[in-house]
Amino acid sequence: MTREHMAEQELYPTSPPGLHLVSAVLAVETTDTLLCLARECGGGEVTEKVQRFIWDHCLNKALGKGYESYLKKFAKKLITEVESNHCNVLDELYEQYASYMTSSKDDNLVKENERVCKCISFLLPDDCFELSSCPRSRKLVVPLQCSLNMLEGDTGCSIWPSSLFLSEFILSFPHIFSGKSCFEVGSGVGLVGICLAHVKASEVILSDGDLSTLANIKLNLEMNNLNVGTDLPETSIENRNVVKCIHLPWESASEKELRDFMPEIILGADVIYDPSCLPHLVQVLLILLNKKKSCNQDQEERARKSLTELTCADGKVNGASQEQVLNYHDLHSSSSYAHDIKTSGIQRSINDGTGLGSRADPVAYIASVIRNIDTFNHFLALADQANLKITDLTSTLRPLDLLPYMKSYDRSSIRLFTVSPK
Repeated sequence: MTREHMAEQELYPTSPPGLHLVSAVLAVETTDTLLCLARECGGGEVTEKVQRFIWDHCLNKALGKGYESYLKKFAKKLITEVESNHCNVLDELYEQYASYMTSSKDDNLVKENERVCKCISFLLPDDCFELSSCPRSRKLVVPLQCSLNMLEGDTGCSIWPSSLFLSEFILSFPHIFSGKSCFEVGSGVGLVGICLAHVKASEVILSDGDLSTLANIKLNLEMNNLNVGTDLPETSIENRNVVKCIHLPWESASEKELRDFMPEIILGADVIYDPSCLPHLVQVLLILLNKKKSCNQDQEERARKSLTELTCADGKVNGASQEQVLNYHDLHSSSSYAHDIKTSGIQRSINDGTGLGSRADPVAYIASVIRNIDTFNHFLALADQANLKITDLTSTLRPLDLLPYMKSYDRSSIRLFTVSPK
């Protein structure tokens, strides 16, 4: 569609590009993102028609109270953009901005380390009605209370990129998770669990090691009309609107505690980031992935011993230098991204997720941004010592792009792996 046609077309909050702009405002995306989407609505510039749309559907009623500071920044940027192009600014925009300026409310009402409600809208394409995860409106809106700044010690209440990716993955391939018992390690704001409940997983268990994060998860579940179950594993869940939340610090998680759950699918988003936590994470995965409740104790003892011996503290992994491990786990190899990550032989069978929903053995799906290659290689070494196989699905099983309005969300930086017993 040409710029001229885009400038002339009517804008609606229920279809792109208007839908994208409204969704971005509800998700409290950056003001730069909002301005970029506003330009797209007008074929490259913020026309008077676009301004009217923003006033009617974004500034005037999209958000409730408590977002004055955010909307003030957007209004200022919007007015500056229009004036710089020597175009007329809508009177209502000037008046609204003046109202923000003279308001008795503190300009820092929404502080960087405070929490706000973001509404994440998953927008399913026209041809997705055959998916069980697709609502009639083709839009799934998930309200979440979360932090605006993950750098201020509130990481558990922030929306991490990999949780968005894993949520897209669940909604794109609902047959993998439907009717399965699912357990998430490090559940953050609870977004992944809400999507699991939406695709009708038979059981959803969310866990986190931080009590304030866990309390926030429960609040988010309630905002999404889901009931919070008890911490007791033996509690029967017949109502699929019930999601369990458990306090699970990895370092103190007991084998007996974990074996009471024994899920079919384990999930984790951006959990491979702290080298000191990785031995505990791998141990948790090892226990959850062992389907048999009674197994060879000697084998488990050897695995635990191997995990405690591996450390990054002195720059060595099990006696090998980091340089040796880096060469051994070459993430930039054309044939594989890391040790034991093999894509050959599985390309055809999993392009559409066929077969993954019917596998008998438990499996973990881990989505992660590899921020530090040494940390990731340490995770691979620990997994290898624990007899766990890591398989890279990134290039062979791509989820749908359900968040097209999130310009700040870089899907290309995220890798998707399965972890399973060897």
